[in-house]
Amino acid sequence: MSTLLPQGVWRKAGWRGAPGFGRLAALLALFALMLLRVWEPPLLETLRGRIFDTYLQLHPRAVSEYPVTIVDIDERSLQAIGQWPWSRVTLASLVDRLAERGAVAIGFDILFAEPDRLSPARIAESVPDAELKSRLAALPDNDAQLAEAIARTRVVLGQAGTSDITTAADPSELPITPVATIGDNLDRYLLRIPRLVTNLPVLERAAAGRGLITVQPDADGVVRRIPTLFYAEGRIVPSLSIELLRVATGATTLLAKSDEAGIKSVVVAGVEIETERDGQLWLHFTPHDPRRFVSAVDVLSGQVSDDRIQGKLVLIGTSAAGLHDLQTTPPERAMPGVEIHAQAIESILENALLVRPNYALGLEICLALAIGIFIIIAVPMLGALATLLFGIATTALLAALSGYLFVRLGILLDVVYPLLSSTVVFLLLAAINYLREEKRRAGIRNAFSQYLAPELVEQLTREPDRLKLGGETRTMSVLFADVRGFTSIAERFRENPAGLTELMNRLLTPLSRAVIERRGTIDKYIGDAVMAFWNAPLDDPDHALHASEAALAISERLDALNDALTLEAQKGGANIPIMEIGIGISTGLCMVGNMGSDIRFDYTVLGDSVNLASRMQHLASAYGLRILICPETAARCQNTLPIISVDDVRVRGRKHAVTLHTLVGQPDLSQDPNFRSFRAAFETMRAHYRHGEWKQAMNALEAAHRHYDNPRISRLLEIYAWRIAQLKRRSSLEGWNGIFSDIYPGAAELLTTEPNWTATQPWVEASWKEPNSKPH
Repeated sequence: MSTLLPQGVWRKAGWRGAPGFGRLAALLALFALMLLRVWEPPLLETLRGRIFDTYLQLHPRAVSEYPVTIVDIDERSLQAIGQWPWSRVTLASLVDRLAERGAVAIGFDILFAEPDRLSPARIAESVPDAELKSRLAALPDNDAQLAEAIARTRVVLGQAGTSDITTAADPSELPITPVATIGDNLDRYLLRIPRLVTNLPVLERAAAGRGLITVQPDADGVVRRIPTLFYAEGRIVPSLSIELLRVATGATTLLAKSDEAGIKSVVVAGVEIETERDGQLWLHFTPHDPRRFVSAVDVLSGQVSDDRIQGKLVLIGTSAAGLHDLQTTPPERAMPGVEIHAQAIESILENALLVRPNYALGLEICLALAIGIFIIIAVPMLGALATLLFGIATTALLAALSGYLFVRLGILLDVVYPLLSSTVVFLLLAAINYLREEKRRAGIRNAFSQYLAPELVEQLTREPDRLKLGGETRTMSVLFADVRGFTSIAERFRENPAGLTELMNRLLTPLSRAVIERRGTIDKYIGDAVMAFWNAPLDDPDHALHASEAALAISERLDALNDALTLEAQKGGANIPIMEIGIGISTGLCMVGNMGSDIRFDYTVLGDSVNLASRMQHLASAYGLRILICPETAARCQNTLPIISVDDVRVRGRKHAVTLHTLVGQPDLSQDPNFRSFRAAFETMRAHYRHGEWKQAMNALEAAHRHYDNPRISRLLEIYAWRIAQLKRRSSLEGWNGIFSDIYPGAAELLTTEPNWTATQPWVEASWKEPNSKPH
């Protein structure tokens, strides 16, 4: 607790004789923290889960034997047999092989919600030949063959929960597992599933049991618990692991017990399994263990020894990454979902489940109250050293208690929240005593914050000698953003300057917040334009990414403002045209610091990157884009944001051409297969374009358009289509380098689709270097 405070706090806090107001405020804060603990927001749940994860990683469950064997549809099986889904005939053979080898019961961590696409009858539907169609239709149905194999042994089929998909058959017409209950209102505590996704009716009726394969990760996406029962579509249904145990033991019914606090336990074949109040089990995980697995192809080919199957519970599932059944667990970032079910069965059979008893919450609150009240009473009367020793001793004692309960008894007790709540109380007392000194500093901050960035104000408060002329060289990211057509908008407010001022504030405020929220510093406002930079005055290693994120946020907030203005116009307000924006971002070496004279100076940035960002901001609208970024910015963000190269342009003031890039959207777009295909096709087009291969370039451009039809980039595609159509008229590629320049009068026209444009304009001729001519 006390170790969290800097040494200066001890000198200024003035503990002895602390005012009564401080103690009262601390008591109220402690009471509020206890209410927060009872409410338990997701953040607290995640924090507690992470602490329990640490226990599991330090002391995983010891495994002495493996009662469950996982038949793994792994990458090797997929290579040998073919892509998923396999024919149901193959799966029927797999079930028969397992039954012949003496499997006690078989569970599928797989759904069979649709008919087998490889069934003869399904294939016959697409065969035009009548005789062949008839012969195919007469062959045995694949699903029926799998159903027959399932009916010959004890098999549990997996079901799933969803909120989007309706089942193919009415679940009320399918077999169900009887669940007896002791206690009332079990459905009030169980996890609810809006919809069940079941298997084909012919398979459901053949199976000995059926259970949900759904797992419920905690708020941070980590699977720590597994449900035993669910409430779905008006009835109680078991999980796959519980149902497999029922079928394996020959029990006909499950029993669920509850009391006023919630679910107490689930009974399978006379064995009572203690659960949490919502019917979930805390699993005592082990790390991923290959000894649990056998490859499906080895089972089918008879290469698995009998002792791996005989007398075992068998789960059929997948560890192949492409089949998307990998879950995050405390010991592993990617554990096959089928292994979670296997570990649940192992923990139940070995009586090695973790327990978080009903009294845990009350005990944790009592600990937090006891420590907090002691701090409120005693700490103001103690010195710094005594408080420090008390904090260390309390932390060590609670950690030892929690560790002992976990290792010896399998009980999960959260001691972090008592420590955190007491630390909050301690810091509150320190803050109240510190306020008097801070009040003077607040006055200084308020005076400077009217015209300096908050980060710079804080730095100047600590280092006043920085108020001098001069600067330093840094690699920085610079952003220019300029609203298009604002001059015509301003003309509408000739007789209403107050309205124009209000519109400017509505425009610049969200744009500025987008910069500040991403650690940017606003350099200046230039009419309706904003200039900002990153990585000064404070270090920001991710300055290029933050600048790019700010550009995306600016674009979104301008859209929101346009929507709001359109709605106001419909209700009788001023009719303001839709505003567009051009944004340029450049990353490179800059000089940053206090620039000006000895009587007035500004904290600003100078350098080639500033000029390049300004030029790109002007060029953006010519390409029909909102955002253009330089190659260095693109290189720093390419693994995070969806970026494409736009053009090779020689901008005014630079000798060499620069490759312009654009941000297409938010980070999740990078994972979109359509976008990835578009980007690959577009880059292929650009490569052919640079080499003057017009036919190939046009083919690639058409492919790019098919993969990703986005209005934001449609003008860019039109520009290239028009350029290629014009440039391919030339009879020679002599001197072609694919670079355009904006340094000539009227150069912006090269980016238009003006039908009267010809390839004889001076900026184009400059790109088509004639033999023996000097490059421009």
